[in-house]
Amino acid sequence: MVSVGVVGEPVNQAYDVISTLALILNLLVSVLNTFDSLNLRFGGIFSLTEKITVAIFAIDYFLRLITAPLEYPKFKGVRAGLRYVFSLMGIIDLLSFLPFYLPVFFPTGTAVFRMFRVARILRLFRINAYYDSLNVIIEVIASKSSQLGASIFVIAVLMLASSLCMYSLEHEAQPEVFENAFSGIWWATSTLLTVGYGDIYPITTAGKVVGIFLSFLGVGVVAIPTGIISAGFVEQYSRLKRLGDYAEEMNISFIRIEIGEDDIWNGKRIKDLGLPHNTIIAVIIRGKQTIIPKGETVIQPQDAIIIGSEATKGHEHIELKEIVLKENHPWNNKAISDIDISRKSVIIMIRRNDRTIIPKGKLVLKKNDTVYIYHSGETESK
Repeated sequence: MVSVGVVGEPVNQAYDVISTLALILNLLVSVLNTFDSLNLRFGGIFSLTEKITVAIFAIDYFLRLITAPLEYPKFKGVRAGLRYVFSLMGIIDLLSFLPFYLPVFFPTGTAVFRMFRVARILRLFRINAYYDSLNVIIEVIASKSSQLGASIFVIAVLMLASSLCMYSLEHEAQPEVFENAFSGIWWATSTLLTVGYGDIYPITTAGKVVGIFLSFLGVGVVAIPTGIISAGFVEQYSRLKRLGDYAEEMNISFIRIEIGEDDIWNGKRIKDLGLPHNTIIAVIIRGKQTIIPKGETVIQPQDAIIIGSEATKGHEHIELKEIVLKENHPWNNKAISDIDISRKSVIIMIRRNDRTIIPKGKLVLKKNDTVYIYHSGETESK
């Protein structure tokens, strides 16, 4: 019920609507409460709305804590709960309601606790599950995280160096403005990031020269992260386009398999399966939820997995036939070893009453069995 984005389940849809409305109402009240005139007239309604919505956040948190073993199947019991508690969304969920109740126990910290309530707005990221376009942005940022980290490091180094330099040049001329290194950092931030508040600025000739140099440098430095993210979007678009072209030209084939309780894939991550390089897991269907798999995705019992493989290249022609044995079929009640089939044909699987059977020579085929036969042959004449 608390899983976000599951379609087709009325209970889940109702819970999603209630959670989203509670979040929107809470944020709306937080904004309207800052207007004194509205607070005087509707302060009681604002207070009641906040109490109700925060209570919903608290209930949501404890429901997610209880169901953590389902969210993190690799962990059991308390470990799964701790995995959720210390996750990013777990911390956001906790901060969305806990600061509201803390002033009851710690009255002196009311102002600080109210500041932490801003974390509620981060719950909006849960709505991300409904919009694939938002996931593209997250994927681009994640794929370029190392480059973005390096650019931020360069910006931080330049800010520190320029702040110390400006403090040394301007402290004697205007000690009340550049009174310490932090004043220099504030000036460097507004200059390098092209904000330009104008509350702190150099008055000495040397300081102005350094300021001009850093202003030009700031334009280029700030453009670096923008260029990295733009390149990431271009690469993402090109990758999707190549996949589309590849699918049209190579005619990828897909099959669906269902994971049972005793399946060897059960509980394993996608990246640990050791699939061939030309085979992909395209989609995982888990109940009513459709999951785009990633390397860390864990396969669970009852998952339906859609596996794709590129078409065979070259001269070899491969066929996979499905034969349902009716009442008068000659293979009924015969062992596989006694069946006369082509030497290029192999029985690879048998389905019997929703069970999958690995064929052996002594296995006797029965009525209504579904037999899957692999056949390979040469398309060229000899």
